[in-house]
Amino acid sequence: MTTSRYLPLGALAAGLLVLPWLLPNSFYLDLAIRMAINAIIVLGLNLLIGFAGQISLGHAGFLGLGAYASAVLPTHFGWPPLAAMLAGMALTGVLAALVARPIFRLKGHYLAMATLGLGIILNIVVRNEAQWTGGPDGMPVLPFEVAGLTLSRDWHWWWLVSALLLLSVWMAQNLMDSPFGRALRALHGSEVASRGVGVDVAGYKVAIFVLSAMFASLMGSITAHYVGFVTPNVADFFHSIELVTMVVIGGMASVYGSLLGAVLLTALPQLLATFEGWETVVFGAILMLCMIFLPKGLAPTLAARFGKGGQ
Repeated sequence: MTTSRYLPLGALAAGLLVLPWLLPNSFYLDLAIRMAINAIIVLGLNLLIGFAGQISLGHAGFLGLGAYASAVLPTHFGWPPLAAMLAGMALTGVLAALVARPIFRLKGHYLAMATLGLGIILNIVVRNEAQWTGGPDGMPVLPFEVAGLTLSRDWHWWWLVSALLLLSVWMAQNLMDSPFGRALRALHGSEVASRGVGVDVAGYKVAIFVLSAMFASLMGSITAHYVGFVTPNVADFFHSIELVTMVVIGGMASVYGSLLGAVLLTALPQLLATFEGWETVVFGAILMLCMIFLPKGLAPTLAARFGKGGQ
């Protein structure tokens, strides 16, 4: 990664550092924390959709796995929160690896339907296993405590998610500059040509799917502990579509587009609250106009306008 590539990351770090001091009250800090959480999830999803060209319409299911691992294991089995979080990531990674090869033999809308079905199955499981998950009503999540330190204030969560966001952006940029990232771009362009030059197409698809799923599981756990409560809505179909929409609006195959899409679509429902009864209509109209006039997403379009790369 060249020096010029570090400048946006440095600007992001500076912005995250000063932002809490500029916010007028705790409501806006809470909103900023949710933006950062969504940005990390969407960044992981964009690695799969934007860079590798593989669709996932059930990604919220992996988010739910992480959230419920952090709720169920400490509550029912007395696990430490950090161990439960890591176990949720491991379980999610194993599940993603098991289903990835059969799923990614499919293409186009068949692949989309398969990932949708996976997400629906995971959502049904957490709804039906009421004795463990609380069913449709959900369940409380114990506070996150590590080495005697409990994250109990919004400031604590802000510094944690800010550090995770910076780390995620740095990892994603370096990953895309690596041979692994170039292989992902190649199979996105043409799987046939990629195979012709020796790229293990199936292996790379599985690897990026597992990585993206574990991103989601981690942030599902973070969200569960931050909110203090988890319901099956975290893993439902509409949440998956919301995440994909953030990827598309921000800009596919754009690291900073992921952040921009997450920030805008997390804030937009709050901004539209004044349109009583018409929020969904206005929201849909804004998305439609973005897709018509900014088909490549906000970040790539703005980057092209000002003569810079979309990363």
